[in-house]
Amino acid sequence: MQLARDGAEHIRAALTEPELTTLESALSELPPNRPGTRIADDPVLSALLAPEGPIGRHAARHLGPAARPVRTLRFNKTADRNWSLPWHQDRTIAVRARIDMPGFANWTVKSGIRHVEPPIALLERMLTLRLHLDDTGADNAPLLISPGTHRLGRIPEPQIASVVARHGAHSCLAARGDAWAYATPILHASETACAPKSRRVLHIDYAAEALPNGLEWL
Repeated sequence: MQLARDGAEHIRAALTEPELTTLESALSELPPNRPGTRIADDPVLSALLAPEGPIGRHAARHLGPAARPVRTLRFNKTADRNWSLPWHQDRTIAVRARIDMPGFANWTVKSGIRHVEPPIALLERMLTLRLHLDDTGADNAPLLISPGTHRLGRIPEPQIASVVARHGAHSCLAARGDAWAYATPILHASETACAPKSRRVLHIDYAAEALPNGLEWL
């Protein structure tokens, strides 16, 4: 995967305004009062996220034509739902059914979907896209990343604060229609907004490989 050495890339004007309108229409049926929503199969959204689609093409540029979305979430911070997220790595993947095997551990069920922690090497071959449906300035809780931490493997929780202190933090500011692509295991966080307003983000994890031993991406 060819990302910058710091593990992230700002894609300006990743979607046109008509494409954003189509995306907003596809997301309009989601519950409006949840800060985060996992999204199941949707034909319109699937076309946008496919490797030849207007969103998926940005993932395919890094992962190749086999890139496929394997987890999709919609986040929205507002004045009423102004939450924060501590520094962490995304360590789980969503799968269709549980199949126990070496290297896959800590099974959980979230919103009725089975999740598991795969080997870190698998996560290092994945890519995450965050597509912004609203302007996200410094006062509206942009994503924070710690540059280069995607190259450190699985980081134990007690060491995260010291790792961020060494590597620093970068604010991923964005305009409506921009996207950020980053290596999935990079350390990231989000603070509460200073001037909260709608901050809608579509978060998509991409992979370009099948899972082993009959395990299937959701």
